[in-house]
Amino acid sequence: ISYLLESEYGLELPRRLQIEFSQAVQAVMDTDGKELTASDLWQLFEREYGLQSDAVPAYKVGQADDGRVQLTADVQLDGRRCAVAGEGTGPIDAFVVALNDATGLAIRVLDYHEHAVGAGANARAVAYLELRVNDQTLFGVGIDANIVSASLKAIVSGLQRAQSSTSAIPTGRAEQGAFQ
Repeated sequence: ISYLLESEYGLELPRRLQIEFSQAVQAVMDTDGKELTASDLWQLFEREYGLQSDAVPAYKVGQADDGRVQLTADVQLDGRRCAVAGEGTGPIDAFVVALNDATGLAIRVLDYHEHAVGAGANARAVAYLELRVNDQTLFGVGIDANIVSASLKAIVSGLQRAQSSTSAIPTGRAEQGAFQ
């Protein structure tokens, strides 16, 4: 699976993501009763990790007087755009703080991998973030020409996957209209 995604699409999946994605592949193979081509795997990967989603956060990054990073973003949460703001040691940390505050969820980044696909002006960054959302551990994936944007997309990808896999995740303050 990972060999095909790497050789055909340039993705270098971290080992734990390979294990996670192989479960989705196995479920499809059990249902369809056939082997998947590289194109089938790519389409499943895009669908599983929301790579075609419009939930791309528009963001601004600044720096506080104490050197910490401040980030404001407009992000899609539960089908609605919400303005979020956070402060942290870097853009990823600030975005996670903002999402924790906006949703009431306990979101943590456990692991981070990134690499480039392509070269030169056409290169794109791929970010793989292993997240813990409340008590659920899963990956999010983001692809963008900008590494910060790819990382934020990966966080949104993981959060959306967590929310779609369980209805028990509370929507927190965002649902109460704190950002309207």
